[in-house]
Amino acid sequence: MALPGFKVVTLTDAAATRVKDIIGKADRPIVGVRVGVKNGGCAGMSYTMEYAESVNPLDEVVEDKGVTVLIDPKAVLFLLGTEMDFQTTKMSSQFVFNNPNQTSACGCGESVAITPATPAALQTAN
Repeated sequence: MALPGFKVVTLTDAAATRVKDIIGKADRPIVGVRVGVKNGGCAGMSYTMEYAESVNPLDEVVEDKGVTVLIDPKAVLFLLGTEMDFQTTKMSSQFVFNNPNQTSACGCGESVAITPATPAALQTAN
């Protein structure tokens, strides 16, 4: 679905290190992590992340900094151009999605509003 040579999602060094750690500590063989979005929360959508034991035929496969991230096909237009980071603060450690398609977030930080990328954005993204 994405343009050839263009990654839907990129990872910071911190995110790649954390994904490698997750894969290394998994209790079963996994090929990477699957990232998506789901409806819900006070702002309308939230990001999802889970172990991926295999690649689904329609997954967008992103290889970045030595790790594999699989993008749910329904989430590609919502995540186009997103940078995945991992941040640790005094209060939490979590993946953070720096998403140019995100238009707002709720106060609790668990839910976001995302507008899907347009065909024009696909043409200018590369």
